[in-house]
Order: sequence, then structure tokens, then C-alpha cells
Amino acid sequence: MEANEIAAPVSEQSIPLEGIKRKMKFKGVVKKINIAGAIVDVGLSIPGVVHISQLQEGETKRVEDVVQVGQEVEVWVRRVDAKKQRLELTMIKPLDLEWREITKGMVVKGKVTRIEKFGIFVDIGAERPGLVHISEMTHGYIKSPSDLVKEGDEIEAQVLEVNRRKKQIKLSMKALEAPPPPPAPPPSKATTAEKETAKETPELPAAESEPTAMEIALREAMERSNIKLGTLVGVRKRKKRAPDQQFEQLFDRTLQNRRK
Repeated sequence: MEANEIAAPVSEQSIPLEGIKRKMKFKGVVKKINIAGAIVDVGLSIPGVVHISQLQEGETKRVEDVVQVGQEVEVWVRRVDAKKQRLELTMIKPLDLEWREITKGMVVKGKVTRIEKFGIFVDIGAERPGLVHISEMTHGYIKSPSDLVKEGDEIEAQVLEVNRRKKQIKLSMKALEAPPPPPAPPPSKATTAEKETAKETPELPAAESEPTAMEIALREAMERSNIKLGTLVGVRKRKKRAPDQQFEQLFDRTLQNRRK
């Protein structure tokens, strides 16, 4: 049976005393009261004892002001000693988490009870609420805790630190989130310089194709005969005009000399 779980009715109880754990919850019947407290039958081999200080929160002057013989009550196990056959009960609901049960790194669930500029307070079932600082709420930037949560929200967090003497519990929500990917490294100085040089260097015009033997011969012939270049424009694209006999002879000699 788990802690805080209500046990079956008294007539159906069959739990050995050795199996009883702290914080287990039972329904019982008050069998006797006295100045020190009440005797409650929860269906075990022995009845349980509820001290007057455990009847209710706050001060209790008289037991009969809280319980009466024959009254059915809900109780929790406070302490059990199977060897001494002693069972101590309480009618005050125990904390879900006691100080000795809270450890660094454990994951807890709770309800947001208060929002401040610096963070939020979360009830995790302990004596004091835990604090989630604004820097521990998320990996990203938030201007105010209210940008992320509101009062009454159920959240999950990890215990960063617990100080029993000061009764402080520090929590973190972002510890349970996947961290963001690392930023890309900045470009190196060499890469930046290469990019700047590429921007400043103008593109060179495409190199002209090498002249053919025919074109070289034509140029030499033109130079010797003082024929203007304009007369030969479009030699490749349109039908060549008939040159005079002198130019033709000069052109043939030029070709023959280059072949030699």
C-alpha cells in the first residue's frame, strides 16, 4: 500500500504490522479518548494512538473538542515499531515532501502559487514553496515570469539546491528542457578577407580567341597593300567581294611564304 492511500474498511484489513509504512492513510474508528489523546482502531493487530497534538493543526485544549468515541476518522501513520508493537497515528495530513526527502537533482511537480518580478513560487507539497528564478524558467529570454506562466498552473521542475536550515528550495524549469543548439561560429579573418577581395576585384573580360592562319595572312596582306580593314569586314559572314588582281596575287604569295 502506498503512502496517503486510504486503506480498506476496518473489517477488511489484513495488513501485517511489518508492512506498514510512514504516511500510509487509513480509515478508523475512535475506540477510546483520554487526556493524552485518542485510541483508534484501523483494523490491524493493534490499535493506533493519536496524540492530542496530532488531532488537528494548532492548539488543542481538550480531546473531546475534536473527536468522540465511535467517530470515524481519517488518520496517517506517523511512526511504527513492529518489535514494540506500537503504532502512532496523526489526523494532520502529512507533507508530500519532508525536508529529509528533498534532494538535489530530483524532479518535482507543483502548482504556481505566487508570481514576482524575479521569479515564481511553486507549492511542491513541502513545508515551504520552492522558488524558480526568472533565469531558470526557460533557455530563452522573457521579460516577466507572467509571460510564461500564471498562478494556478501546474509545472514540473528540478531541484537545484535545498537548504534545510534556511528552509529554502531552489528549482529550475529549464533544466528539464533540451538546450538550444549552439550558435554558428563567426567567420574567420581569412574567409572575410577573401570575400572582401572578391567584391573589390572587377571581373576580367573574356580573352579573345586566337586568330586563325587565314586571319593572319589577311592582316599581313592588308598591311602590305595599305588596304583598309573596313573593306574586309564580314569576310566570314557574307560572300567575299572579288578583289583586284594585284591584291589576289599578294594574298597568294603571303600564304605560300607562311607554308614554307
